[in-house]
Amino acid sequence: MRVAMIGTGYVGLVSGACFADFGHDVVCVDRDAAKIGALNAGQIPIYEPGLDALVATNAKAGRLTFTRDLAGAVGKAEAVFIAVGTPSRRGDGHADLTYVFDAAREIAAALKGFTVVVTKSTVPVGTGDEVERVMRETRSDAEFAVVSNPEFLREGAAIQDFKHPDRIVVGTDDARAKAVMEALYRPLHINRGPLMFTGRRTAELIKYAANAFLATKITFINEIADLAEKVGADVQEIARGIGLDNRIGSKFLHAGPGYGGSCFPKDTVALIKTGQDHDAPLRIVETVAAVNDARKRGMAKKVSAALGGDLRGRTVAVLGLTFKPNTDDMREAPSLPLIAALRDMGAAVRAYDPAGMEQARPLLGGDVTYCKDAYDCASGASALVIVTEWEQFRALDFARLKQVMARPVLVDLRNVYRAGDVAAQGFTYESVGRPKR
Repeated sequence: MRVAMIGTGYVGLVSGACFADFGHDVVCVDRDAAKIGALNAGQIPIYEPGLDALVATNAKAGRLTFTRDLAGAVGKAEAVFIAVGTPSRRGDGHADLTYVFDAAREIAAALKGFTVVVTKSTVPVGTGDEVERVMRETRSDAEFAVVSNPEFLREGAAIQDFKHPDRIVVGTDDARAKAVMEALYRPLHINRGPLMFTGRRTAELIKYAANAFLATKITFINEIADLAEKVGADVQEIARGIGLDNRIGSKFLHAGPGYGGSCFPKDTVALIKTGQDHDAPLRIVETVAAVNDARKRGMAKKVSAALGGDLRGRTVAVLGLTFKPNTDDMREAPSLPLIAALRDMGAAVRAYDPAGMEQARPLLGGDVTYCKDAYDCASGASALVIVTEWEQFRALDFARLKQVMARPVLVDLRNVYRAGDVAAQGFTYESVGRPKR
């Protein structure tokens, strides 16, 4: 099938490359001339394992191309995906749909024959109705169906998630649109990818509800971790004990410094605003968002406590800046408020991340020393803090760390290590939600 993907950000680029790998003819469109030029030169603007090879293979085969010519791409397409950004709107937290509606107008003007227009961007309930209205106003004679097809891709595992999905949610009541969507995803049938058809508004709400529920699980286990520390219990064993109940499940029950990234923070806020607008307040989600925001900055108190409550004149080494491993995404990363709080407490901060340092620099400013590896980062530090659980940080040489650090103190905000193992190396060890040694 012929597909146009509007937007070459994380969702658009991964989705476009995967559809091309299925054998479809995909044209990815973006207004940014520099980005299109880079993609045509084989340069990938985001860090996602395996994406560079996937793009290169399908570009070489001629199934994946990149252009600024939206009209040309849309005019030849049977399905057009809107995969543009929907950031939080400044001032009120609602999703900013400016890019979505701009794309809808341009698409409408370029349509030739019946086309399925698919909203892949994360959008509030009712956006599909507005997209359809905008397109009808722009081009009353156009033949099209607007479909919701939310993405459920985890950064760092996006290709695997696209090709082996838990579910594919498609929101439409149009028979012709259903046939097109079935054809697009038919290559997944061998993997038994479950294609779930719903109403358009239901599909839109499924995406927000899923992210809010996962954010709630994370926040729940983080609060249980705080209680576990007070009473001398182990949150990892608690998580296993409740996660073995298949009504609960073990995923997203890992205590840490709070959730971040491109989805959970903005989507929980957007869902809260939608509830308020429709007189159906979501009190649980409101609390989740507030607790998570406070937690990320509050992690600095744990670092301070490990050093006797005073960080003035101390150097703190931070390992991991991105919100999760295997991505360079710094959006709403817990490291940002943590480092800000450490600096407010008087600490000097050294930092290292395998992929995210260039993205971190403009967000953290010039008061942070960026290092070449974990041991360079630890040099002269009174405490080493693991913020992101990159694989490179899971087998550190503690003897080497002890030689270069001012004090052997490890604050493990991801519970990567066992307390006894670290203590045996002569380190003071602090973790999240586990008994103190």
